[in-house]
This record gives sequence, structure tokens and C-alpha cells, in this order.
Amino acid sequence: MTDSALIPQRTALLLMDLQHSLLGALPNPERVLDAAQRARRVALDADIREIHVRVAFTPEDHAAVPPHNKAFTPVARAGALAAGEPEDEVHPELRESCEDRKATTVTKTRVSAFSSGSLDPLLREQGIDTLVLGGIFTSGVVLSTVRDAADKDYRLLVLSDVCADPDQQLHDTLMRSLLPTQADVMDVTAFETAVRTA
Repeated sequence: MTDSALIPQRTALLLMDLQHSLLGALPNPERVLDAAQRARRVALDADIREIHVRVAFTPEDHAAVPPHNKAFTPVARAGALAAGEPEDEVHPELRESCEDRKATTVTKTRVSAFSSGSLDPLLREQGIDTLVLGGIFTSGVVLSTVRDAADKDYRLLVLSDVCADPDQQLHDTLMRSLLPTQADVMDVTAFETAVRTA
């Protein structure tokens, strides 16, 4: 890590768009889920706040998508990513014991985790200034959230093995070339070491 030591009480683990309906687009979703579970255990042991972000639409949200929105117009027309549908909830493997762990779930209707409008106030209220990010897709929510969060002056760590994209080459390029310009990129093992030495 390039900056000062991690402070667990000022850190949140953000697991983004890890929903059954989206994980199906990956060739090996089990790898991402396993890494996410490992990251959760590290966070739990260190008393790091756990926040899940999911994308889901009510009928009103679908209706509010303008026709020029290239990403979400097809979603709205198909009625996809519907709020209340089990496959559009946080994946069951990650939902287990969320209440016991005091995990929070934030719902959004655009790409960035901050597009919900509720995430930034929640983090500021908790005194959180460091975000540890993982999710799918690397070229979607991960990239957009890193760019958003960097502009909001959060310190950022991206867990490379908790991220994935249907385009492996694009994932690799983002991890190697773009994301390191605004975040520390590491795997879960390195995250565990950073927490242990905090």
C-alpha cells in the first residue's frame, strides 16, 4: 500500500452487484464468490463495516429511464433487474448472516455505487474515509465507483480477485493500467496482511 496504515474503524468493505442474475454472465462466478467470502471474514475479524450494493428497479424506476440511456434502456424495456425478484437480491451466499454482522444493503438504479444518493451520507455519518471495493463488472460498477469515490476524496483499495468482467482482457487492462491511478489494487491475501499490520 502506498499510503499510511489502514484504520479499520474508518474503513468499509463495499461488495457491489454480486447478484445471481449478474454473476451468471461470468465464466467462473464461484471464484469471485469465494474471494468475496474471504474478504468478508477479514473485514469481520477487523471490525470493518460491510456494505452490499445492488442494482434493482421498481416499475417506477424502469419508467424513469430515458430512451437515450444506452446501458439501462434495454433493462427498462425488458423489466429486468426487478426489485423483489430473488435473483436480483444480493447473492444468498453473501446474504447469510448479514443481519448478525450488521451489514448494510444499498440499492441503486445506475452504474456507480454512489448513484443511489444514500451511500455517501451513510459513509460520512460513520466517519468512513477508506473503501475496499469488489464487485462485478470491473468495467461497470467497479470502474464507475472508483472514479466517483476518488472525486469524493475517499482512500481506495480494489480487491482484484473480488472483481470480474465478462471481458477478461478488459478486466486485466483496468486492473493493471487504469485503476491503479486512483486506487491501491491488491488481492484478498494482501488485504488480510494490510489489516493484520494496521
